[in-house]
Amino acid sequence: MSSRNVVNTKIEEEHKSNHPDYKNRLRISIVTARNAPYHERALRTLKSWNVMANDAFFLGGVEKGKILSVLKPHIFFDDQSGHLRSASAVAPSVHIPFGITNQQKVDLPKSIS
Repeated sequence: MSSRNVVNTKIEEEHKSNHPDYKNRLRISIVTARNAPYHERALRTLKSWNVMANDAFFLGGVEKGKILSVLKPHIFFDDQSGHLRSASAVAPSVHIPFGITNQQKVDLPKSIS
């Protein structure tokens, strides 16, 4: 994350505080299946990247599509393809194939003795 993006986000939020009718060009919402206490990792990571989220929803298993139907995002990203089922019904959705859930177990061939 570049420092320019962080500065632009801060400037935009300052502008919004002085102009209540202003709509953000970029709105970042975190919608995760995590709940307490695991949400803290997501928040610490974003803070370390200097990313400011406008909204954060820690659902603890609640279907993400319900929240996304209210948020109406331009695009939704998730690292678990199973979460895209309900999300893709309400928003363009993209699977990000990284993280522990997406690692494939590889059985190595037995060594020849």
